[in-house]
Parts: sequence; structure tokens; C-alpha cells
Amino acid sequence: MSRAAAFRALHHGRAPDDPLVLPGPWDAASARVFAEAGFPALATPSAGVAASLGYADGSTPADEMFAAVARIVRAVDVPVSADVEGGYGLAPKELVERLLEAGAVGCNLEDSTGAGLKDPAEHAEWLAGVREAAGDRLFLNARIDTFVRGVDAPEAAVERAAAYVAAGADCVYPIAAPVAVLPLLRAGIRGPVNVLARPGEGPSPAVLGGLGATRVTFGPGLQRHAEQAVRENAERLAARLPR
Repeated sequence: MSRAAAFRALHHGRAPDDPLVLPGPWDAASARVFAEAGFPALATPSAGVAASLGYADGSTPADEMFAAVARIVRAVDVPVSADVEGGYGLAPKELVERLLEAGAVGCNLEDSTGAGLKDPAEHAEWLAGVREAAGDRLFLNARIDTFVRGVDAPEAAVERAAAYVAAGADCVYPIAAPVAVLPLLRAGIRGPVNVLARPGEGPSPAVLGGLGATRVTFGPGLQRHAEQAVRENAERLAARLPR
């Protein structure tokens, strides 16, 4: 079984209280830590990788993002899915080639830009092109940005999800969906649903699974926790310096 097939299989046949939990490594060292802890797969967060490279979220050049993903993939023996934001303006074939060259088994693809939400029909057509180019070699996680763009009606997310699944998405990701609407989303969406969790806050992955999450990711949350730990250690060390 290929890594992509093994990764796809992790999303199916799961008990409601046992969602697939995918930590988000931001570099090779963090990837090794998560893999050694026993997680079966990893999913990079674009914002966390950007921070590790010294960029603001959304500002990482495509070449640097793909290179970072490749370093993470080389560091571990588990499948790695890559958050490649909106695809960096690449045509589907080139995007798929870059992901496969980096060794990724899947990708997150967003449906908004700095200007706002993309037209769902146009985005679905683009996703269909990615699916055609990838075949079964990549797991496509279609991010739905309605909730982060001020469109709070669950129906809007469900409509986009239907279009993206019909276009070939393996999973949909209504990022930042309120916990209260997760059962509505689960009831209206066909196939796996990715839910964002916040480390140390809110419901546990098991509870999110019971509410409808097939898989749970953390965005840049784990990288920011690690950065805070470094900051606190730095402050303690600085306090001991001669004055």
C-alpha cells in the first residue's frame, strides 16, 4: 500500500470518539518529536512553517514552503500532508508535481484569498483539476473559509462542502467552525470532516470526534505553544544575566 493510500485509510472506519489526530510540525525537529510520540501521520500548518522561516502567515514564497515540507518529510517515516494555502497561483498539474516532489501524501487547499471568499463553483472546478492531475496519489483536504470570513450560516459551509466533494475532495475543513454547529455540519456533509482544535483550550479531540470531527488538526497552535515555552526560558535566562 502506498503512503497516500495508507493516509487515506486512516480517515475511514473510525469510532466517533476516536478521530484522526494530526499534529502540525513546523520543521524537521518538531516532526521527529511528533512521530516518535506515536502519531500515525502529520499535517503541516502553513502559518507555523511561515513563523519558523521568518515570514508572516501567508507570505512564504512557494519555493521555501515546498522545501520546508520536503525537509519535514525526509525527517520522519510517517505520512505527511502539507498545507499549501491557496496553491500559490500554480496550475493544478504543477501544484501536484511540486507536492509529490516534496514527498507529501496530501494537501490543504484554501477557498479564500486576501480579497475574500472565492467563487465556490470556480474553486470546485480548480479542485477538480487538482484531483485529475493527482489521481489517487494525494489526499485532498478542501478548506472552507466561510466562518473566518464572517459568513456564519452553517448552510453556506455545507453548500461549499458538497461542491468540493463532488469535485473530488477527500475531506473538507470548515476552519474555525463553532463547536455548536459541528453536529449540523456533520449531518450535512458527505465524507470526512476536519475540525480545528486549540491546544489546551476547548473540547478534547475525543469530544470533537463525538460532535462530528473525522480528523483533528491544530493549525499553528502547537508551534505557538513551543514559541511561548522558548520565550519563557529566554526570559528566565535573561533575568540571570549581569546587570
